[in-house]
Amino acid sequence: MKQDHLLVLASDEYLLPGFIDLHIHAPQWPQAGLALDRPLNEWLDQYTFPLEARYQDTEFAQQVYERLVPELLANGTTTALYFGTIHNTANLILAKAAIKFGQRALIGKVAMDNPNQTPEYYRDDSAKVALQQTEQFIQQVEALHVDIGGNVTPVITPRFIPSCTDETLLGLGQLAQRYDLPIQSHCSESNWEHQFVIDRFGLHDAQVLDKFGLLTNRSVMAHATQLDTQDAALFRSRGTAIAHCPISNAYFGNGVLPVNRLLNQHNKVGLGSDISGGYSPSLYENCRQAVQSARILEDGVDTKLSPEKRGVINSRISMKTAFYLATTGGADSLNIPAGKIEVGKMADLQIVQDQNNCFSVDPADVLERLMYQTNRNNIKKVFVGGQLVHQN
Repeated sequence: MKQDHLLVLASDEYLLPGFIDLHIHAPQWPQAGLALDRPLNEWLDQYTFPLEARYQDTEFAQQVYERLVPELLANGTTTALYFGTIHNTANLILAKAAIKFGQRALIGKVAMDNPNQTPEYYRDDSAKVALQQTEQFIQQVEALHVDIGGNVTPVITPRFIPSCTDETLLGLGQLAQRYDLPIQSHCSESNWEHQFVIDRFGLHDAQVLDKFGLLTNRSVMAHATQLDTQDAALFRSRGTAIAHCPISNAYFGNGVLPVNRLLNQHNKVGLGSDISGGYSPSLYENCRQAVQSARILEDGVDTKLSPEKRGVINSRISMKTAFYLATTGGADSLNIPAGKIEVGKMADLQIVQDQNNCFSVDPADVLERLMYQTNRNNIKKVFVGGQLVHQN
């Protein structure tokens, strides 16, 4: 957006901050919406790992990533925190796609070397290889900045604790400290995963991640539906953020993240689509699910119990809170000056058409209606750093 150019919105258009998606498995885009009725471990073994293994094929990687990035931008996502695969060539293709289409992206080479929890056809050969390849990707992204610029940041990415050996977890924590980089992983995301870590270490995910130096004020941990109060306090003390993935959690989380309680306790929380555990690339849809899930948590679902025993009081959140998660909450989680329209923030913006603007003019009502009714077709323009990156 040139400084000497005035863009005038139509009477039915509104300017919103760009959305920040804190949890996307980029290689899983081709399977979005598939097998969501399966348990998490089966879904990984039978669908996800075979798909991700295909990214050794660079033509396939380019085909997917050059579709995914524009799709996210068209849905208003200006900043994306991505899991890649174990293949650095494919991860660089994702980085170049983000640069080509103008998205602000944080991308991690996935580390996964535990032979007991990863298939032979898709894992790092050893901890040494996982760490070497992670460091190589960091350096490759730095070289990209020199060659072609862009807004791409490498991210330290242990897939999750079950997938990694102790040596890899420790080495990744050391790399994060050496290069001062963000960290992303999954934490206490389901009954199965949470119990697996307890059986292996005698500790919760949060304590194990902290032991290996992976909980910092630049860490974003996805899901966290099984966190207890001590885990949440540890996250708070380290400044670690939670990526709330409400659509995905409805299928695989075995619980509802207590967003209202965490925010009241000053934990950092943002929003994630979790493609493809979440079927939709739209954070608008994830905002809606966040409100629904919180309402279900408060009301409860077991009608055999009396209403006062059925749910968790003070759990519901408003759509304004969900909007916060998708904007300011995400920006605070990544420590970037975005998520708001104000002086000093990056001009990451979306222009959205209100298809029912004749019904009310109260700003609070308009925002709520936009958040519930906006779809891809209503997002007319998207800007990243003031540059037009999508026009409908």
